[in-house]
Amino acid sequence: MTIPFSAVEAAKMIKTKKISAIELTTEAFSAIKNVELSVSACITTLENEALDRARVVQTRIDAGEAHSPLFGVPMMVKDNICVKGVAATCGSKMLGNFTPPYNASVYERLLEAGAILTAKTNLDEFAMGGSTETSYFGVTKNPWDVTRVAGGSSGGSAAAVASGETFYALGSDTGGSIRQPCSFCGVSGIKPTYGAVSRYGLIAYASSLDQIGPIGADIRDCAAVLSIITGKDPKDSTSVEQSAGLDEDLSSMIAETDPIDIAGMRVGIPADYFGDGLDNGVKAAVMNAAKILEGLGASLVDIKLPLVKYAVPAYYVIACAEASSNLSRYDGVKYGFSSGETENLDQLYVNTRGEGFGAEVKRRVMLGSFVLSSGYFDAYYKKGLQARELIQRDFFSAFELCDVILSPTAPTVAYKIGENISDPVKMYLGDIYTVSVNLAGLPAVVIPCGFSDDMPVGMQLTGRRFDEKTLIKTAWAFQKNTDFHVKRPSIWKEGVK
Repeated sequence: MTIPFSAVEAAKMIKTKKISAIELTTEAFSAIKNVELSVSACITTLENEALDRARVVQTRIDAGEAHSPLFGVPMMVKDNICVKGVAATCGSKMLGNFTPPYNASVYERLLEAGAILTAKTNLDEFAMGGSTETSYFGVTKNPWDVTRVAGGSSGGSAAAVASGETFYALGSDTGGSIRQPCSFCGVSGIKPTYGAVSRYGLIAYASSLDQIGPIGADIRDCAAVLSIITGKDPKDSTSVEQSAGLDEDLSSMIAETDPIDIAGMRVGIPADYFGDGLDNGVKAAVMNAAKILEGLGASLVDIKLPLVKYAVPAYYVIACAEASSNLSRYDGVKYGFSSGETENLDQLYVNTRGEGFGAEVKRRVMLGSFVLSSGYFDAYYKKGLQARELIQRDFFSAFELCDVILSPTAPTVAYKIGENISDPVKMYLGDIYTVSVNLAGLPAVVIPCGFSDDMPVGMQLTGRRFDEKTLIKTAWAFQKNTDFHVKRPSIWKEGVK
């Protein structure tokens, strides 16, 4: 039996009795065993638990209770999202022995929708990184070329989908951590509007920027996940009601009951995103995607985002400041790792944090503490907040001229493992096209649009707040007329080498 790439198509096979949830879960673990040694996408695998869950889910399916578009489909969750009774390490020694006593709200919603969790995926430590090289549990490799990075910080989730280990996965995105690994691994992902999805149960990095979102083989799979996890959550005061009826809009797209037509869509092309530093192959792939959208009836509009040059410094000031506050709780007393060789409380704090955190986390905590310190708060943190406001206004002005903004996701394709890890500034500059979206609280999607140097290139579509439906419609129109999203790396079939 041929197992489809798509989670939505797999769910249809389950519903029509062509395959059972138990058989599909068994196939998922066969894929994990076939490629995981090469890719290292997972931190914790849950084979026995998943098969037990699949039996329960299949019973509900047989009783006619398969009410969601992904009922019975195996999935994975990034290891900074809490699942009751399963380790949530955040890719760090600091939380290596932490087991949450509760579920994240997004996982609760997926459970109700018939999800089957097979694994927790690898990530940069505390989601701080762009390559999944800073994880305490090792480096995740790119399924297209295992000598290259998978991107980060949701590299494990993207690599798992790209290598066929799972149908879809949850990631988190603070400054591009869903979108950049999707671009590097040739899969699709959505960074929702800030507040569209509950953050309850997401272990915080930067609370005003973090957002949970889906990663899938195509944008329709991502839309199906988003239709389940989106909406107001009383446990998260920053979550909001979806007044635009996003669930219903996404349901019609998933079922394909309405034709996808983007005639008249205005696609903004920001010249500020196509200047120096952008790889020629990436630029060519993205501009070709723009021409394809134009051929489908969209109009290309030149727009300006002149303040994007301030996005990276503003982002790292704000994100690191919030990280220094959020990570202050890890002191060796409450929970998590605790250093055993101490003579007093101060030494316990110092030793625990010195031994429990990796180099990148320490770097960001120190930077955050500095910008919040007396004498530097106004010079750095306050200025960062002011720059954030101006960047938001830039986007609002741009959306008076266009409906979506098309841009690269990253300036290059996936680079070699170890190539940039010793140069943090170069790594930070790799976020130049993604961090501004988080600063403005906007939604964005990434889908494959071509190849450069035999590696996938992803294009980013950014939209107005809570207008995910327009982004998904545009992305699905593109994917229905191209085949980039169905191309798979050779490891998909060849397995461990």
